Amino acid sequence: MLWRRRGLLAVALAFVLLNVVAFFHAWRFTHFVAENGQRADSPERLTLPQKLWLLATGVRTPKSRNHTLPTFPYATVQLPGPNGRLASWYGAVPRARGTVALFHGYTSSKSHLLTEAGYFRRLGYNVLLTDFAGNGGSAGYQCTVGHHEAADVAAVTRWLQKRPGPVVIYANSMGAVATLRAESELGVRPTANVLECPYGSMLATAQSRFRSMHVPAFPLANLLVFWGGVANHFQAFDLDATAYAARTPTPTLLLWGTADSRVTRAETDAIFAALAGPKQRQDFPGSGHEPYWWKHEALWQRTVAGFTNQYSR
Repeated sequence: MLWRRRGLLAVALAFVLLNVVAFFHAWRFTHFVAENGQRADSPERLTLPQKLWLLATGVRTPKSRNHTLPTFPYATVQLPGPNGRLASWYGAVPRARGTVALFHGYTSSKSHLLTEAGYFRRLGYNVLLTDFAGNGGSAGYQCTVGHHEAADVAAVTRWLQKRPGPVVIYANSMGAVATLRAESELGVRPTANVLECPYGSMLATAQSRFRSMHVPAFPLANLLVFWGGVANHFQAFDLDATAYAARTPTPTLLLWGTADSRVTRAETDAIFAALAGPKQRQDFPGSGHEPYWWKHEALWQRTVAGFTNQYSR
């Protein structure tokens, strides 16, 4: 009987330890720190001791910054948002065909979309680039990987819709998921969407995080999602871009890179199939989780221009 009690105690301690580790990961995954420095290397580049330490403690991620300013004329705009003040750059053009609102991905900032914004301006659109709450110049340090950020998308879109012309959303990764949730759950109706590599669900992106380290995803990914929801006061297992897509009637262009190790073809296929409105898709051979104009500038420009120009005045 003694050995049985010791075995049960060991199992209980292991279960508690596993949940403590998962909570650390969830907290650090969704809360940035106020310090200078760069993110830790991607999991694919870590040594074995570094991976073990990372597995035990999670990644401390500095809040993103905007290290580059626009080269085109712009105004700094501070927008009120439900998650805190939002820092935006607004670049107007004469006789605009409409406005493109640009939203970045996880641990990124609006300055990473300046090339895209510059191209939209050349096409004749005003542009509004916004840091999600917790990122760049916006208030706070919290990030929910698309859930709370949906309210930021809604606030920005509704602010733009008080002005003349159609509103097109261009969003990357986390921003794309936030856009789908804003339209599905919060009733936002832009004129059109251009969405780059949205992940399928919070669970899918957590599983990808562990697979990239060559660590079994179960049960840590499931615990990470559970504690991420608890720490940030939402049901994280319901953060599901495929379900949101099924309730999104907005015309949507979906972009994906065939070498993306973080968002799978299966996730992308499911989201595209579920989209409820007019839809178009373009894959970029050999591109990973990265801007597609890096390797396919002409194809990216042609695809984006052909789609957005259908919905401009």
